[in-house]
Amino acid sequence: MDNKLRIAIPLPPDVVYANYFNALESLGVDGVKIAADADPADFDGLLLPGGADVDPARYNRPNTAAVDIEPELDELQLSALDRFAKAGRPVFGICRGHQLLNVYLGGTLIQNLPSCDIHRWTEDGDRVHITLAEPGSWIESLYGARFPTNSAHHQAVETPGRGMIVDQRSEDGVIEATHHGTLPLFSVQWHPERMCFAKKREDTVDGSVVIKWFLDFCAARR
Repeated sequence: MDNKLRIAIPLPPDVVYANYFNALESLGVDGVKIAADADPADFDGLLLPGGADVDPARYNRPNTAAVDIEPELDELQLSALDRFAKAGRPVFGICRGHQLLNVYLGGTLIQNLPSCDIHRWTEDGDRVHITLAEPGSWIESLYGARFPTNSAHHQAVETPGRGMIVDQRSEDGVIEATHHGTLPLFSVQWHPERMCFAKKREDTVDGSVVIKWFLDFCAARR
């Protein structure tokens, strides 16, 4: 019998984000693309990937700077998230997924960071900057108090959603990691799947560490 972990990734049928699936495969885990109505009981956890900006209407704000909005993607991922969260399944949000998780919990987003030049992806690739972990946080236990990550976003968490606890910030104050106080929900603003294995970088920490931590968390809750 195959005892490999199964991690659900909510994406449209015609979309393939290979970096996420490759990272999971390298860690011996099956990443499975799902629709909104997938049964959480069939999976060990949910991964919310990066992507386009969340529609500001989802957090009751007019659109002042959001771009490439995909309402159908918002609906797909929020519906899947709702099912997994209510089922008590672990969830890990990355970049857009970090922001979407916050919106799901009633939080708001900064639509365009004043310091976005430090954080925004360019044609040369991801930015890299130093981040600071909160003492005693789960992210500090993995990487220490001060460490570099990649960065590819122009939006950020503004008001944390209900129950969300801030675990990491950039030096200019952007919220870089969170977890929920009672539910198994975790998120990072950066892209660990682009910091590991074939994508491993010399100028950041190893992204496989945080992905493996989440997978171990999922395995422990089987």
